[in-house]
Amino acid sequence: MKVLITGGAGFIGSNFVYYMLEKHQDYQLICIDKLTYAGNMSTLKKAMESRNFTFYKADIADRQVIDEIFEKERPDVVVNFAAESHVDRSITNPGIFLETNVIGTQVLLEASKKYNVKRYHQVSTDEVYGDLPLERKDLFFTELTPLHTSSPYSASKASADLLTLAYFRTYGFPVTISRCSNNYGPFHFPEKLIPLMIVNALKEKSLPVYGDGKNVRDWLYVEDHCKAIDLIIHKGRVGEIYNVGGHNEKTNLEVVNEIISYLGKGTIRFVTDRAGHDRRYAIDPSKITNELGWFPETSFNKGIKITIDWYIQNQGWWEEILNGTYQEYYQKMYGSKA
Repeated sequence: MKVLITGGAGFIGSNFVYYMLEKHQDYQLICIDKLTYAGNMSTLKKAMESRNFTFYKADIADRQVIDEIFEKERPDVVVNFAAESHVDRSITNPGIFLETNVIGTQVLLEASKKYNVKRYHQVSTDEVYGDLPLERKDLFFTELTPLHTSSPYSASKASADLLTLAYFRTYGFPVTISRCSNNYGPFHFPEKLIPLMIVNALKEKSLPVYGDGKNVRDWLYVEDHCKAIDLIIHKGRVGEIYNVGGHNEKTNLEVVNEIISYLGKGTIRFVTDRAGHDRRYAIDPSKITNELGWFPETSFNKGIKITIDWYIQNQGWWEEILNGTYQEYYQKMYGSKA
């Protein structure tokens, strides 16, 4: 089995690479990543040592290059993690989100159809549903919840989802989609909430929290997410959407205070709220539980401790990101092989 993974040098993609190398040791993994600011080649250092892993530095929106890779590799399964994903960046520069998240998805779908890929899986987000009111704890996102996007990022992801479903409806092409809640865990890029708070606390800097800090997110440990995708690409029904949630609703303040409590240090600083900041996300994952037997195995209390410990033990990884030298890693290590 050949599995092509896009965005494999990013946070969730790299965790999926390592999960698949361990779980399916007879599979061949082909990884594509553009290595933009959030793609860290040093994250894949151990994967590059495996004879079952091949890496291509490429832009998924580059039709010619993607076609050449598909022609050469002939993958059986495609899992698309590649995306511009930071909401703040989408507000200041929405154009690149459309290029990568919409055009890139169409390029991958077309190449997958052309080369008879057996399953194309689109990794999406719960943000396509918009948000829920804080006072309605009984409400959850289901796969039938109407799309109601709030940011250029979520709008671009919703567009990619609709395009993916159109390839199923129009061409009968075998697709699946997963929409996950907020992930956390190792290799999370330091501009996101949890790693930012951990790193700032370790560096004795203040912890910036948007608005009143009462925004609620459903937190999913990244390995649990990887297990869900593995199940979907092997056993999920074609043409279906599966919500993947962690059953771990926390306000941003609760998350930050857990980090402060575990580290024994850190001072919160409230900052001006993000434009269009969604108040609450909450996923109902009962469909994937009932159909495929998946459920989140990692409690937030356990997962956040594992995550904090990882950042303490891998200080060199995030320090290279903060000083920008991580972007030189690919050229230094693999430039002559590019």
